[in-house]
Amino acid sequence: MAAHGISRLQADTRTVAFLRSFLRCYLTGAAFNTRGMQNIGLMYAILPGLTAIHKDPKDLRAALKRYARHYQSHPFWTPCMVGILLNVETTISAGHFPPRMLAKVRDTTSYTLSAIGDSVFAGSLLIFWALLTICLLLTGFPFLAFFLGLAMFAGLQVFRAYTFIGGVKQGFRFLERLRRWDLINWGTKVKYANAALLLWLWTLIWPRPFDWWEFAVGLTALMLFARYVRTGLFSRVLAVAVFVGLIELFPWIETTARNAFGL
Repeated sequence: MAAHGISRLQADTRTVAFLRSFLRCYLTGAAFNTRGMQNIGLMYAILPGLTAIHKDPKDLRAALKRYARHYQSHPFWTPCMVGILLNVETTISAGHFPPRMLAKVRDTTSYTLSAIGDSVFAGSLLIFWALLTICLLLTGFPFLAFFLGLAMFAGLQVFRAYTFIGGVKQGFRFLERLRRWDLINWGTKVKYANAALLLWLWTLIWPRPFDWWEFAVGLTALMLFARYVRTGLFSRVLAVAVFVGLIELFPWIETTARNAFGL
């Protein structure tokens, strides 16, 4: 019974340590620096788990050195990365994974997840939330906008917890499940929805009364600028500056055209 109690205490101690590592993932951006990016935050987050895994101080120092180098990924993926790394460190402590291989695999994984995070979260879902919230507020549905934000926030926390647990339990094998989610294509679909929301927003903020041809001209100009930005002919900053300038000059252009053609 005594041995069983000690074993249970050790298991609980590791579970609590892993839980602390998960909670510390929310603070990884606090120590951002230009040399190592998020490396200090990653070390801070993973430290409780490493302490529970590596009981020998020498092994613990060696493990910490593995995370002192440059690290950068999307913050929404940090719990997943920490969970995977804790799984790998457990395997290293058991002698089943060579530590020298960790750096290359870790960098490849973090950069891949960063690209997915930038596309799906920063480039799709966050914009979807912002556009839909603005449209709901402009149409007089503030409570729906609030609950939308609350649902998105809660969903993000569930996602972070789920990916952390998956990383801890399965390690790099969890990436295969993430691959089956096909997040990149889902990000593309969300961007199409964002285009529809942007069109809805335009109809809400366009000055009344408006002629349909004015709206069509503005939409055509926006599509042309978007195409030129995508092909690299225009920079985004230049395209926005020119487009905003044309909006400001449009009343003068319209008046001049009417006077010139006697409309």
